[in-house]
Amino acid sequence: MTLAAPGSRRPLRSIWPVFIWPALLLVCLIPGLLNRAVSSLSAGQVPVLDTPLWKLTLWHLGLVLSAEVVVLLIGVPLAVAVTRPGRASLMRLAEALTGLGQTVPTLAILALAVPALGFGIKPTLLGLLLYGLVPVVSNAIAGLLAVDKPTLDAARGMGMTDTQRLMRVELPLSLPILLAGVRTSTVYNVGTATIGAALGASGLGTPIIEGLSQQNTGLVVIGALLAALLALSLDGLLGLVAAEA
Repeated sequence: MTLAAPGSRRPLRSIWPVFIWPALLLVCLIPGLLNRAVSSLSAGQVPVLDTPLWKLTLWHLGLVLSAEVVVLLIGVPLAVAVTRPGRASLMRLAEALTGLGQTVPTLAILALAVPALGFGIKPTLLGLLLYGLVPVVSNAIAGLLAVDKPTLDAARGMGMTDTQRLMRVELPLSLPILLAGVRTSTVYNVGTATIGAALGASGLGTPIIEGLSQQNTGLVVIGALLAALLALSLDGLLGLVAAEA
């Protein structure tokens, strides 16, 4: 997608393709439509789920967005703290520690979290947090470091305090790069959240898990297709927000 200059209005014809994926997702959530469409993959039987697909999709979206809120509440202050002058070693340490989250397989993280947190939402949110931190912290650090020194000097010359420079200059200028990290983190976590169904967190992983246990390909396709459409929808919408920032 071609990005417009910050602050400029984009022509409608360049925006509407973003809404193709959400529209397809809504069509697939029409009760019974997707189930009948994949019946040929389920030995001719229409696959049935106890929970409607729209409820599973909303729950999945809620899980991902909740995790992203926590990721932002931790990631942005962390990036701000380690990019202050004289904290280069702390910055490298923060990048290394957050990077560890993606080096451990998702299933291993969830399995290790279950003894402490039990089954359900808590271990799933922990996994989403660890996986979502890396793009947000890395991009926030990159964005803050990319702010021109002359711009900061000019703000300092105008008498701005450190807090004022951060809020009025550094964060606004680094916002496009930060939003790109949020976009990547969100798309990652749509896929990661499907694994949470194995721990009872529900969501779009539920039809996938049930399909695997019942050897029902139709159910697996339902969960995978809806998760993919949700990820593409969020990616497009967040990309639109980032382009307007």
